[in-house]
Amino acid sequence: MAKIICGIQQMGIGVPNVEQIWQWYRKNFGIDIKVFEDAAEAPLMVRYTGDEVQKRTATLALSMNGGGGFEIWQYTSRNTEKAAFDIALGDYGLYICKIKSRNVSKTYNYLKSNGVKLLSSIEKSPEGKEHFLVEDPNGNIFEIVEGLGWFGNTGHPAQTGGVSGAVIGVSDIEKALPVYQQLLGYTEVVYDESAVFPVYSGLKSGEKQVRRVLLRHKDERRGPFAQLLGPTEIELVQALERTDCRKILENRFWGDWGFIHLCFDIQGMEELKKESEALGYPFTVDSGDTFDMGEAGGRFSYIEDCDGTLIEFVETHKVPILKKLGWYINLKQRNPEKHLPKWMLKTMGLNRVK
Repeated sequence: MAKIICGIQQMGIGVPNVEQIWQWYRKNFGIDIKVFEDAAEAPLMVRYTGDEVQKRTATLALSMNGGGGFEIWQYTSRNTEKAAFDIALGDYGLYICKIKSRNVSKTYNYLKSNGVKLLSSIEKSPEGKEHFLVEDPNGNIFEIVEGLGWFGNTGHPAQTGGVSGAVIGVSDIEKALPVYQQLLGYTEVVYDESAVFPVYSGLKSGEKQVRRVLLRHKDERRGPFAQLLGPTEIELVQALERTDCRKILENRFWGDWGFIHLCFDIQGMEELKKESEALGYPFTVDSGDTFDMGEAGGRFSYIEDCDGTLIEFVETHKVPILKKLGWYINLKQRNPEKHLPKWMLKTMGLNRVK
């Protein structure tokens, strides 16, 4: 089977309290559909958890407006550790999560009325589109951007959908590009600009010059969940004036406080594995056949980009559509290139948590 990148499935977010922060995400972003909740050990991730098996709870939540979800992840066997330093613009790793909006100014006013911490005013991106930055109660930064595509319209007052991309700090953009362009298919360079950007002025080191490269995929994504996940973008940021950049997860575990991985929904894991190895980015974790996540199942793997940022791939085999009726989809028996019917995906909306 050929490799298919279906879209960004979720941003992994390490948190100290899943229920508290998910309530905030439901209210402010409309991320209110529970796909699964799973409490278990994570034996396959010991490479990133201090060579010890750790326990955790994970909730995958998304918006029926479309976009990727959040995998809200909390250790239950240890404390969730914060970075020992103030994370700054240009540090290496998952720095900002992009959230798509139908109307950026309406989203801005809604979040402002909720008392959400705004890190910038509405600015124009180098592409000429409106965007702004906010911070959640755990200090994670989100960029509200103009949405490129939509699945549904829930009428949530935030006017937002789910994850539409990420801003990733890298040490060398040229070295980072092969993973994001060749392997993940973000071949279109929307802009490549170096400057001091007003939108970053409220961030630590935001007054320093950086290079920003915004990447998108030219072709519409294929696969079962592609319509729901929608079009996405990756923005690479490289510090041009700092010499003290650090890895965001330096001296911490995967699953600790902040953005922990960017996960892609894929089909054709074996082909992807070959391509990754050929590019010089072998799988660092591979679950093998079907890995049971309680209410969902599939095969997952991880690679690291050139700065150690964790990118996860999930080939979904089983997913709950209507849990109350015990209705699950087995994707192993379907054409991997075809979209699931919209009506079938929409039934996931019945798993809404108010």
